Amino acid sequence: MKREAVIVAYGRSACCRARKGSFANMHPVEYGAQTLKGVLKKVPELNPEQIDDVIVGCAMPINQLNLNTARLIVNRAELPESVPAQTINRFCSSSLQAIATAANAILAGQQDCVVAGGIEDMSHCFVPYPDEYKNQWLDENYIGAYMSMGETAERVAEQYGITRLMMEEMAVESHAKAAAAQKAGKLASSIIPVKAVDAEGNEIIVTEDEGIRPGTSMESLATLNPCFRPEGLVTAATSSQTTDAAAFVVVMASDMAEKLGIKPLAKFVGFAVTGCDATVMGMGPKYAIPKVMERTNLSVDDMDTIELNEAFASQALACINELSLPKGKVNPYGGAMALGHPMGATGAFLTSKALDYLKDNNKKYALVSMCIGGGMGAAGIFENIQ
Repeated sequence: MKREAVIVAYGRSACCRARKGSFANMHPVEYGAQTLKGVLKKVPELNPEQIDDVIVGCAMPINQLNLNTARLIVNRAELPESVPAQTINRFCSSSLQAIATAANAILAGQQDCVVAGGIEDMSHCFVPYPDEYKNQWLDENYIGAYMSMGETAERVAEQYGITRLMMEEMAVESHAKAAAAQKAGKLASSIIPVKAVDAEGNEIIVTEDEGIRPGTSMESLATLNPCFRPEGLVTAATSSQTTDAAAFVVVMASDMAEKLGIKPLAKFVGFAVTGCDATVMGMGPKYAIPKVMERTNLSVDDMDTIELNEAFASQALACINELSLPKGKVNPYGGAMALGHPMGATGAFLTSKALDYLKDNNKKYALVSMCIGGGMGAAGIFENIQ
């Protein structure tokens, strides 16, 4: 039998509003560990001592997420000391990269079971890059290296003819789709309940995404001021929300799953990453998606759902237009403008959302893709085998 990398469990915390939400008064290692434990409970056949590695993506591994936060989460989850862990950073695609790295180790025969995921604490760890840290040559010769993500979104809008009206229409649709999905219970199945403490010190159980605004309208968005340029086009509503969250996927060799009697949920099909002009970093998916399709001998037409991270409406729309992505397949349960973008956790969060959609609708293939700060794009493909 051909050795394959399969997903046997997945899950995420709710996506909580940074600085204002349910995780704002909580140490990220706490909600990371609770989420990890909740995902592992889905595969009781797996002895934690059989986990070869835990790979955690984190875009801002500073402050509370400093040191090797992956190992700290493993320790807090009270997994055996024999379970190793590593923290990786490819900005917005960190946890999709974690899943791909786990699958690669399994396909190479080096490991049999790897937990891959990510975490972000944008309440405490999302801070401006100090000018004194900048490399002078880069600052003078490669302006995209330190350019704000908001400025790159404005440049994408300029270069690809994306209007404010188009962006706001997408934001309204994102909130409407997310609200409908939440009301129908489509987001709930992969959410791991997390115990937290509110600002008054009361214990709460967090089970719902907090950024969705069901009443979002074109009229309300038209009143907002631009965020990044005085006369710009991009507003807070047409940008992804800052978010605290964690998400994990259990990746296993197909022969190990068979031996343990675990029915796989999905199969890892392929992954690609590529670089692009950092001043329009949002166009990363334009280059990563064709690359993963070529490597897997699949096409966009084969995809039943497309989770395209809405870092900004301008770049998401430009990528949809450039790649002729079918809009009806893009983010059917809403995107990051409504649900949030917990950077290091986004890849595993979107993978969970995509796999939920495939299960709910008895479909086969999902594409997960995002742009990446610094000028990159990533794309992964998963096959539903439930």
